[in-house]
Amino acid sequence: MNEEYETRFLCNSSKEWKKVGVEQLRLSTVDMMGVPTLANLHRGVQFTLKYQAAGQCVYIHCKAGRSRSATMVAAYLIQAHNWSPEEAIRAIASIRNHIHITSGQLAVLREFHKAVSPRATSNP
Repeated sequence: MNEEYETRFLCNSSKEWKKVGVEQLRLSTVDMMGVPTLANLHRGVQFTLKYQAAGQCVYIHCKAGRSRSATMVAAYLIQAHNWSPEEAIRAIASIRNHIHITSGQLAVLREFHKAVSPRATSNP
């Protein structure tokens, strides 16, 4: 969930990760008040579900692990468990109580929930 400049000198590049067998999906989101796009939430959740189905792990991160990555994890929980955004946020906060979901991030999670809700997919 980082922008490239945030990690350029601090961690492996996508090519370096690939050499050691790690696939990286970078979904650039501005730090602090950034809101992931609805399309990027869908991409990130599908990426996570693909690896989960293969019995593998996915590490979702941003700089501090409080906001951008928590938003993506909430989107995953919404789709995987059919939870509301509020239920997903509570579940994350019960483990990582210092998360900070902004009003903009909550709004995009509510949009995401509407898009993946079984009711949304069953209506013509």
